[in-house]
Amino acid sequence: MTNLVSHQPTLSTERFDLRPVRLSDLILIEHYAADSRLAMHTPRLPHPLPPGVIAGFIERAMAHEREEDVWVMDGSGHNSGEVMGVISLMRLDRNQSEVGYWVAPPFWNTHVASDAVQALVAGNPLDNDAMFASVFHDNPASAKVLTNAGFAYLGDAEIFCLARNATVPTWTYSLKLR
Repeated sequence: MTNLVSHQPTLSTERFDLRPVRLSDLILIEHYAADSRLAMHTPRLPHPLPPGVIAGFIERAMAHEREEDVWVMDGSGHNSGEVMGVISLMRLDRNQSEVGYWVAPPFWNTHVASDAVQALVAGNPLDNDAMFASVFHDNPASAKVLTNAGFAYLGDAEIFCLARNATVPTWTYSLKLR
């Protein structure tokens, strides 16, 4: 399902802005995405990171017709890192989206993910009726991010993780927005 997207808003928190990804983010996103600790907790990041993967990701994120809106957690206006992490909404059917996010290792345990998810939920930039998310069983901190943002546990599932080259058990969450 591809949608024509005319505008992607910037959302603000007290510590950083969620702004659309841009070409100048390539080096920092690539740097963090190449970290095995990060890749092992995401389904779509391979490790080692092949050349061109992040450039392709940014190109798709900036396309006018896209299935996923991607924001960078940008703290540069708040005396922090320019790229602290990435959060996205993948469009699903029935006016729903799937939330995906990662935080760069230097910003782990600083509540950046919680702030980003809560800002995305409050802003509801795609005007969704519901949002979904899933996290690996071995990442309970990410599960806490979702429950703190009001997501409810739905059940267990599995997803293939490129970096692990294996199917990984997940917890699935949902949030009804209306």
